[in-house]
Amino acid sequence: MIQKLSAYLLLLMLSALYTNAQETTHKHLPIIDVHVHAMKVNPAFAADMCPWFLSDMPGGDPNQKPPAFINTDCAQPLHAAKSDKEFQDSLMATMKRLNMTIIASGDADILRNWQKAAAPGRVIPSIGISSSKEMTVVAFTDSLSSGFYKVMGEVAPQYEGVSPSDTSLDAYFAAAERLNIPVGIHMGTGGNGSINITNPKFRASMGNPLLLEDLLARHPKLKVWVMHAGYPMIDNTIALMGANAYVYVDIAGMIWSYPLAEVNDYIKRLVQAGFEKRIMYGTDLMVWPKLLETSIGVIENANYLSFDQKRDILFNNAVRFFRLDESKYK
Repeated sequence: MIQKLSAYLLLLMLSALYTNAQETTHKHLPIIDVHVHAMKVNPAFAADMCPWFLSDMPGGDPNQKPPAFINTDCAQPLHAAKSDKEFQDSLMATMKRLNMTIIASGDADILRNWQKAAAPGRVIPSIGISSSKEMTVVAFTDSLSSGFYKVMGEVAPQYEGVSPSDTSLDAYFAAAERLNIPVGIHMGTGGNGSINITNPKFRASMGNPLLLEDLLARHPKLKVWVMHAGYPMIDNTIALMGANAYVYVDIAGMIWSYPLAEVNDYIKRLVQAGFEKRIMYGTDLMVWPKLLETSIGVIENANYLSFDQKRDILFNNAVRFFRLDESKYK
């Protein structure tokens, strides 16, 4: 009887070891998405969308209806979640399957729900501010000091027609610098006809990455990443990164909205310029759960990137920029 029990226990142990080995073998290499929006889903405005929907921008006429901001004229539009629960369930399932960690900003209640639903440390909260009217410097500093928020972003004064170096935001950046908090700043485009459709204060000129220079000079220890890689201002992005060793970029938004060939050319140009160690993967995820797989596929299928370069963009560069413990995310 004892021999049979011992044999049975040995069989269970071997089975457990085999199962663990299988799980380890098939576990997806870790990915960090540095640009996710935690927002309440409004079913009235959650519309399906085609990836690379800005492949065609025919323009319009001021006396006619503005052009549509997104496009659904494709074989498989991305489904928009219709409720907070649907989005959360889908996001959590994808994060688990793809071994993902996200830097997320937006609604504090949504962020806390995501943190509870995800594995520990897999949702890193970020606090965004784009105008001094949104929050006092004291309240902002208290929020950063609380320990809940680990990142400052998305900072998007461009949508107010304001430069990121405008002194109205300087005290907020000073707080982030003092507390050693990394900062993500929206630079670049806002989509086809943004000014005409939804954001009349938006100014393309305020998305010039070189506008960050005065801010960086005033705060030499501030660690900044340029969201959307300053698209489409590649020359200015390269010039800024060349002059400022602490500046990184993410490729969010542009990676799934502009023509795929254009996206690849832009990323390739950054790599050719020597910045492969400072490009971070991001989605600009809002209400389309499948956007994760769609945008990850752009990097994984890029034939101009080596395996090591893909791993840098998808994981290693973010670990370095956000000063994360790499062992916790593998």
